[in-house]
Amino acid sequence: MALNKQPYRGTRDFFPKDKRVRDYLFGIMTKTAESFGYESYDGPLLEEVELYKAKSGEELINEQIYSFTDRGERFVAIRPEMTPTLARMVSQIHRESAKPLRWFSIPNLMRYEKPQRGRVREHWQLNCDVFGCPGRLGEIEILQVAIELLENFGANPTHFEILINDRAIVDAVFKTMMNSTSEQSHRLYKIVDRAKKVSAEALQKMISEVGLTIDSEKILLNYLNLSNFEDVSHFLQNNNLNEEAFLFENFITLAKKANIERYLKYDPTIVRGLDYYTGIVFEIYDKHPENRRALCGGGAYANLLQIFDEDPLPGVGFGLGDVTLKDFLEVHKLLPNLETPSNDVYLTFQEDEGLDVTLELAKILRANQLKVITNFESLKFKKVFPAAEKKGAKFVTLIGSEELSNNQIQLKNLHTKEQHTLSLKNLDEIIKIIKA
Repeated sequence: MALNKQPYRGTRDFFPKDKRVRDYLFGIMTKTAESFGYESYDGPLLEEVELYKAKSGEELINEQIYSFTDRGERFVAIRPEMTPTLARMVSQIHRESAKPLRWFSIPNLMRYEKPQRGRVREHWQLNCDVFGCPGRLGEIEILQVAIELLENFGANPTHFEILINDRAIVDAVFKTMMNSTSEQSHRLYKIVDRAKKVSAEALQKMISEVGLTIDSEKILLNYLNLSNFEDVSHFLQNNNLNEEAFLFENFITLAKKANIERYLKYDPTIVRGLDYYTGIVFEIYDKHPENRRALCGGGAYANLLQIFDEDPLPGVGFGLGDVTLKDFLEVHKLLPNLETPSNDVYLTFQEDEGLDVTLELAKILRANQLKVITNFESLKFKKVFPAAEKKGAKFVTLIGSEELSNNQIQLKNLHTKEQHTLSLKNLDEIIKIIKA
């Protein structure tokens, strides 16, 4: 039986034109993170499953990880996310490191999920995290990074919004105002997370099954009706949650000073279910009606390192996958045309004797940081320009019998159609024209 030529389900082959898109995405990601002083890091593709059990949700462990027992009888997994590895690495060095730590990575991740639009089994994800910032400044900065990243792709407030909440507020509502137990709070987080995805009747049914008092149910419904920052402040103050109100208002004040408030929208259902979140939590949403979905999510945490018995260390971060980002850019027509490669010059010759000249010229041009494609056999004039366009060349050379006799080349700009006859002795001029 013949072998299947298609990639494993949920993974992708990156042919050159696809890899150009991925390289473009990664390039903007890297440039943006580094512009804020974030340093690149990476970790192993395999981790022990116990690491994910200590940090991640049950769905990931029970249904989504690719796991196996290795030859040393260790139960390991192909990494489905980067945060546990990040926590493990930071726990090793944070005590002797200057704060804040600003790190980013673009790891390859795998999860066993049902492939669908915006979701595959193998993807790459930009992770940006900052540890050890005072007050709420880390939360503001990580939002600035996320916003500037999308702006660097050409996006603006008409393209996306950031739905935001504060886990300290949610905890105060559940535990202080509603006096719910830990088990009830755990169930309530899941209910709140689904509140906008179900009907009012289904929501009421889920709430009634938690075993709350009538007053607590009213508090929860009042909380779920909050829709803007002013409402949140009044709600907290009216219920004597003054510390939570002060801290949240401080965050909003900083957001205004950082000029990012125009992107932010309060949403009480944004809770980011994982237990280690302790502060601001957010999801970036596409506003396009054909792609109305979360692009990425993140939040602030102080308890991430506790799985290694470390003291709390304030941190905040987000993750943005390459698949959802590409969908976002495509639906808003923000992705440049990368169908063809980009090269500086295509060296051709029309007489067989031109090969030696071409190879020597190519070596010199590459030494001057130019991207050069050489043709290894003589090419008829009528075929030169179609071939050059397919190769994405900005310039093309022509070397016929006359040029060989005079030690010259014809250099043509494919965009302006301007053509130069240049001596091969005048290499500086050739390089200057191509680089201009």
